[in-house]
Amino acid sequence: MLLTKAHFPGLLMAALVAMSAQFISDHYGAPVMLMAILLGIPFQFLSTEERTAAGIQYASRIVLRVGVALLGVRVSIDMLTGIGGTFALCLALAVAATIGLAVLTAPLFARDRHFGFLAGGAVAICGASAAMAIASLLPSDKSSERDLTFTVVSVTVASTVAMILYPILTSLIGLDDQQAGLFLGGTIHDVAQVVGAGYSISEETGDVSTLVKLFRVTLLAPVVFIGALVLRNQAPMGKAPPLLPGFVIGFLCLAALNSTVTIPTVANDIINTVSRACLVTAVAAVGMKTSVQELRNVGGNAIAMILSLTVFLALLVWAAIRFVV
Repeated sequence: MLLTKAHFPGLLMAALVAMSAQFISDHYGAPVMLMAILLGIPFQFLSTEERTAAGIQYASRIVLRVGVALLGVRVSIDMLTGIGGTFALCLALAVAATIGLAVLTAPLFARDRHFGFLAGGAVAICGASAAMAIASLLPSDKSSERDLTFTVVSVTVASTVAMILYPILTSLIGLDDQQAGLFLGGTIHDVAQVVGAGYSISEETGDVSTLVKLFRVTLLAPVVFIGALVLRNQAPMGKAPPLLPGFVIGFLCLAALNSTVTIPTVANDIINTVSRACLVTAVAAVGMKTSVQELRNVGGNAIAMILSLTVFLALLVWAAIRFVV
């Protein structure tokens, strides 16, 4: 979808909410994604206003995909050697198992399997970013925006709690600095919280946890590809999503580029900043499309589901560290 003059009013409003969220995050330490979506919700009326609706929709979909594609600059093949092939395989299996469990058990929590895929991917891969990417594949209906908002809020809060509790937990269960890095990077949902938790223990733990977390980010591409393939087979004729979405192609191209050449630090920093800005703007736009009343209808079962998946992933990663690595 090409950017037109009709998109600018709504896009500007979403960007203003995103900048406000970033300001609060920078000055008070609050999670920026959580702030973006919470600040956006009071402006829900703008998503139905003729002058701003198109731009908010553009931000929640197109700007999102640009942000996810640019995440590819963070990852490379060298990550496999950095964390070890055995643990990388265990982590990939843990991610697959978490998503599979979410899809299979969603009906037990009174949710459909699409919500299971959304929640499972957010918990298993990279929190809000994964939720946004997966949501772009799912069929749009009256509950899709509500479910996405709920998932982003829930995994961000869970990630923040984990950032505080998991470093204490690693000490209690006797993990050394490297093992703690493997655990934190393999379990905490969002990149920022992984960095905060890792470096609160030691420099080594911070480096290892960040590397492991970025490896989990690389798993977003195959998960989206497999999800698109499954949804394509289930969708009615003419409504199937593309087999390989454009933003995944962009992600893979940047990852391949980062694996073969050294991207200048300045360029890398700029791309990361743009990616972050796009994702925060997209999350703000999703908040602006969410009704508080609809959010209340999600129910406690969904919270229980996300917490259960978080514990399940933590147990799998701990078992890999304890018995395999």
